[in-house]
Amino acid sequence: MKLLLGIMWLLHWLPLPVLGRFGDAVGSLLFLVMRSRRHITLTNLRLCMPELSEAERTAIGRRHFQAYSRSVWERGILWWASEERLQRLIKVEPGPVPVEAMTSQPTILLCPHFVCLDVAGASIAMVTSASSMYVQQKNATFDKVLRAGRARFKPVKLFTRQDGIKPILRALRDKLPYFMLPDMDFGEKDAEFVPFFGIEAATLTATARIAATTGAQVMPVIATFLPDYQGWRVKFYPVWDNYPGPDMVAATRRMNEFIEERVREAPAEYFWTHKRFKTRPNGEASLYQRSK
Repeated sequence: MKLLLGIMWLLHWLPLPVLGRFGDAVGSLLFLVMRSRRHITLTNLRLCMPELSEAERTAIGRRHFQAYSRSVWERGILWWASEERLQRLIKVEPGPVPVEAMTSQPTILLCPHFVCLDVAGASIAMVTSASSMYVQQKNATFDKVLRAGRARFKPVKLFTRQDGIKPILRALRDKLPYFMLPDMDFGEKDAEFVPFFGIEAATLTATARIAATTGAQVMPVIATFLPDYQGWRVKFYPVWDNYPGPDMVAATRRMNEFIEERVREAPAEYFWTHKRFKTRPNGEASLYQRSK
């Protein structure tokens, strides 16, 4: 791992177009050799985009591996490049980062799992403190670098799932924005089966429940690649009106519908390698079983 981090540090000095093309090349290779992840990706795409041909879905899957690889190698820029370089490479829309809007009252920054989500975090960390849920990495060296990279500009409070919800509620009540990743399958606990691209998906209701408990506003933010390896776009969307309302399931369905719309805008950049439909209702068979 130290060798890999050393390579990432060396590569972060490269111009972004060179580093981006390197990431694409590695991703293309990984698409060929990582059969299990390729199977998950193509299964997700078949479920979510049945209107496309198999060739079209395969092309999206290959571009996803390229985008995912790029995001990993380009993370070195987020961790070690100067703030001035990051500001040149990150285009905020509608711009600039709405610091006052997100710190004047409790705010949930809703950031779905697009491959560039760390860019959104960096754009916020350069201007204000925030908090987020954090998965501790198995490798201690990588864990240390990751935590340092995410907190290099402003103090960031990182909570684990083991910490529970109380620290998040305290942070929000202190008007510390909470950077929330809402769209992974963690099982049936604290989740409801809500359609995602028409497929019942175990979806955490935490966004709606936390907003209801704290009175927090929900402000979506999504990061994607700019064309031609020119950097990244971070888009802050308007705060959702009348959210969550009285029905937590309806609010969660509304969240999934929003994410679907954004995925269709940049389909190769969504996190398709995750088993989004792993948990099935009523003991249904896995959707990821390989045909014999």
